[in-house]
Amino acid sequence: MLYTRKGDSGTTKVFNSLPGERISKASCQTEALGAMDELNSFLGLCKVSAAEWAFRIGEDGMLFRDIVHLIQENLFIVQAELAGAPKKIEEFKVKELEMLIDEIEQELPPIKTFFISGGSEQAALFDVSRTLARKAERRVIQAVESGEVTLSEHTLAFLNRLSSILYALARLSNHKVGIVEHAPNYK
Repeated sequence: MLYTRKGDSGTTKVFNSLPGERISKASCQTEALGAMDELNSFLGLCKVSAAEWAFRIGEDGMLFRDIVHLIQENLFIVQAELAGAPKKIEEFKVKELEMLIDEIEQELPPIKTFFISGGSEQAALFDVSRTLARKAERRVIQAVESGEVTLSEHTLAFLNRLSSILYALARLSNHKVGIVEHAPNYK
């Protein structure tokens, strides 16, 4: 069944809700869950539109779509923790993201300025996902600061790294197809 009518009054249930307990759909917790869902859905678009470019991570290299899928899997863990399930991002998942960012950075020219979003369609999609990741992180922080949820320090670190890897993927998308990044001229 795709509908229950139970949320018609503006409430919803999360994993750790007590029997009969419902929370407002306007709560910080549901806002954070919604922002995470929005990000994960948009990453699905990034994944299906990703070219089959590979760069070396260890012996075999890793495709863009596989990196995005890995991020999506981890976002489900974050969403579960946000909903009160006994799941959390472990430290090795943060290190895994950092390793990927470092590997991507080795292929790119150094950053000396801000860059205008776009170039290739794939880069633009990753740029949008980066902004959604930042928005989701802000919503999660609001939920934590409101006292509605408690998250592990590694989950918060993972969320902070998300925008970095998505920015790296946007830059690499342009680099792989030979598009030169352009800085704003501020005129």
